Amino acid sequence: MVVTGQQRAYLDALGAAGVKPSSDLMALRIGSYVCQARAAKQSDQAVWDVVVPLVRGDVRTARLSSAASADDVNSATADYIRIATDKLC
Repeated sequence: MVVTGQQRAYLDALGAAGVKPSSDLMALRIGSYVCQARAAKQSDQAVWDVVVPLVRGDVRTARLSSAASADDVNSATADYIRIATDKLC
C-alpha cells in the first residue's frame, strides 16, 4: 500500500496519541469518513455518529475481543476525529 506524506503524518499522530488501529488501512478508512463528513459540513455530533461504530469495531478487532469499554471507544473516537481533522482533511 502506498501512503502519502499527509497520510503518514496522520498515522504517526494516531500512534503518538496512543491509538492502536487494527491496521493502517482501517485507520485511513476512519480518517476518510471524518474528512468526508467535514467536507459535507456535518455537525460535530453527526461526525461522531458516523465514526463511532467504525472505531468501536476497530477497537474490538485490535484487541481480539468483543469487550471494548465505552471510555476506550469514546477516547479513540475523539482522537480519530481530532487527528484526522488536523492532519488529514
